[in-house]
Amino acid sequence: MELWIPVTIAAAFSQNLRFMLQKHLKGLKLSTAGATFARFVYSAPLVAVLMILYIRATGQAVPEIPSVFWGYALTGGLAQILATMCVVALFSRRNFAVGITFKKTEVVQTAIVGLIVLGEAVSPWGVLAIVVGFLGVVLLSDPPAGASGQWYRRIINPAAGLGLLSGVLFAISAIGYRGASLSLGLTDVVMSAGVTLAIVTAFQTLTMSVWLALRERGEMLRVFQNWRVAGLVGITSMIGSFCWFTAFTLQNAAYVKALGQIELLFSFAAGVFVFKEKTSPREFMAMGLIVLSILILILVI
Repeated sequence: MELWIPVTIAAAFSQNLRFMLQKHLKGLKLSTAGATFARFVYSAPLVAVLMILYIRATGQAVPEIPSVFWGYALTGGLAQILATMCVVALFSRRNFAVGITFKKTEVVQTAIVGLIVLGEAVSPWGVLAIVVGFLGVVLLSDPPAGASGQWYRRIINPAAGLGLLSGVLFAISAIGYRGASLSLGLTDVVMSAGVTLAIVTAFQTLTMSVWLALRERGEMLRVFQNWRVAGLVGITSMIGSFCWFTAFTLQNAAYVKALGQIELLFSFAAGVFVFKEKTSPREFMAMGLIVLSILILILVI
């Protein structure tokens, strides 16, 4: 078994735990930005310390950072911030499993972004996967309360918009992180992924700190007051992000995202056994369509 496969599965499992914890943070009256900030502020120092220890233990020098790295890394980092905020906001509109399924449109969108940025072609089977996944999103999207039953209201509403936007932003971040890590030109995968992650999380923490200081005063204090849960968010984020960055370094981002759909199984289990949520037959059908689109994409890849 190639290394990127178990690393991706570990990333998906850690990410699911983080989203569960972030949903709990929302329940503690933290804002969407506050719950997102918790992900970065607690993980950034941990990543930095671990990379310093790794560099000293291996006797390696800190790699030179090429100029192209910054474009990839900062674009990916900003896209991830916005994508995470979309997912956290989505949790207040749909149940946990459905929210994660909305986010999972990223596997299709990564293929599209890869085509635009990296020039990777999409086969007819890939187009079929996109269409099937889109139909699943349409079924998942409820019309607004009190609205008439026009079909377009199942697509044009806040829940669908948040889910689709998070998908495309996560796709952009994945391509950005792969490009940044590969631009370092290192043979040591741990060093390449770790240095990229350390720089990105530091940038994300600084960006979110400035935003909260300017727009949501007092929110940072609430994040630190809820350090028990927020700290766990940071730890699971660090583990998941390092695994994602390592997988992106080892393999094409579209392949990694396709395998990462195993997170759906974890989210279903969390929704049923942890949050005691129920899923309607229509939502099961919609999720089935999205899973089918994932399977088609995996077979194509």
